[in-house]
Amino acid sequence: MMNRTVKSAIAIAAVAAMSVGAFAGCGSSSSSDNGKGKVYYLNFKPEAADQWKALAKEYTKETGVEVTVSTAASGTYEQQLKSEMAKSNAPTLFQVNGPVGYANWKDYTADMSNTEPYKQLVNKKVALKDGNKVVGVPYAMETYGLIYNKSILNKYFALDGAKAKSIDDINSFDTLKAVADDMQARKSELGIKGAFTSAGFDSSSDWRFKTHLANLPLYYEFEKDKVTTEPAKVKGTYLPEYKNVFDMYLKDSTTDPKQLSSKTGDDANSEFALGEAAFYQNGTWAWSDLQKAGMKADDVSMLPIYFGVDDKNEGLVTGSENYWCINSKASEADQKATAAFLKWVITSKAGISSISDKMGLTTPFKSFDSVKITNPLTQAAVDDQKSGKTQVAWDFAFMPSEQWKNDLGNALLEYAQGTGKWDAVKTAFVDGWAKEYSAAHEG
Repeated sequence: MMNRTVKSAIAIAAVAAMSVGAFAGCGSSSSSDNGKGKVYYLNFKPEAADQWKALAKEYTKETGVEVTVSTAASGTYEQQLKSEMAKSNAPTLFQVNGPVGYANWKDYTADMSNTEPYKQLVNKKVALKDGNKVVGVPYAMETYGLIYNKSILNKYFALDGAKAKSIDDINSFDTLKAVADDMQARKSELGIKGAFTSAGFDSSSDWRFKTHLANLPLYYEFEKDKVTTEPAKVKGTYLPEYKNVFDMYLKDSTTDPKQLSSKTGDDANSEFALGEAAFYQNGTWAWSDLQKAGMKADDVSMLPIYFGVDDKNEGLVTGSENYWCINSKASEADQKATAAFLKWVITSKAGISSISDKMGLTTPFKSFDSVKITNPLTQAAVDDQKSGKTQVAWDFAFMPSEQWKNDLGNALLEYAQGTGKWDAVKTAFVDGWAKEYSAAHEG
């Protein structure tokens, strides 16, 4: 039975120098003539293609081991991986996006429990496991929640009758809603257009609600019911809480709900960067765009999306869609060479610099402890991880299909615009899940 990926891990511990042990395996891939084996990495991130090629060149220069990097075009990774795996010279290193992606490649994943990436994890619970077998190790962690504008909130806290006097007071859904409602009522005093940015349903923005916000009711249901694998059906136990948060986004917003169909991610980013809203549901990756829009690191931080279930212990939502897997069908020499390359990538000066500075990734490895954090949202994630709160898992990785998300998004938009009922959201969430799961598992 595969374990759920739970809790976050951000690089906060010292470098631990550990050797890679024997990495056994059998397979058909041929090794290079020097007996050292070779590495072939099919990279998922097009934006990091040049950096990976540079790392491969540097490693070959240092060790003499041949490293090839090929990068799939955006949106074509799974298709290209299937094509490459069918070749005699198949990738020795590839990626899956989580439990659903792993299901397609479970016969190709070597046990990584004795590799340096797994040993270097700050929190080993974030590894992808099948029983006791470590089938994937995340190399990039991302976190999302409610990004907030510090100066707007401080201005609000100073108002007579404010529902909170400091950010520490906002520690539950009830308090968050009271603050948001009050800010909306006093928006002219605060010089804002709304407490929250627009909940846009253009495709550049709707994933924030049909996927990321929808993760919260799934997470709490899976926790309650001890769900550890992709379920054939869901109950929708926490849909009332989902509705409460979504209603708050709609009511205390910069935008009339009837206009949400055309509102984009850029709109929400702009509203927040211009100081028109105090709260913006998004994640660590949003900092680049906010910074380009003129915001400073001291301007922002991030709160959990308090859901009204276990607010005292609820942390930010943290996870990964980037898991390294070593091809179990590669030769033993190539598997060992691949494990050694990964060790170098996450412990060498060149590798750490490339991943943290040039690729801009937040890693879960102890060896990145000395890396200076410049992203304030990543710093918020680190602080949250240290707080002792429970980070909310990325259970949206279990969502049965893209169609399920789209149907849920359509129902949410119709509800927001007043042309549909919340019952349609329930139907899309619960009945839609069973339908899409069945379609994906026919035969």
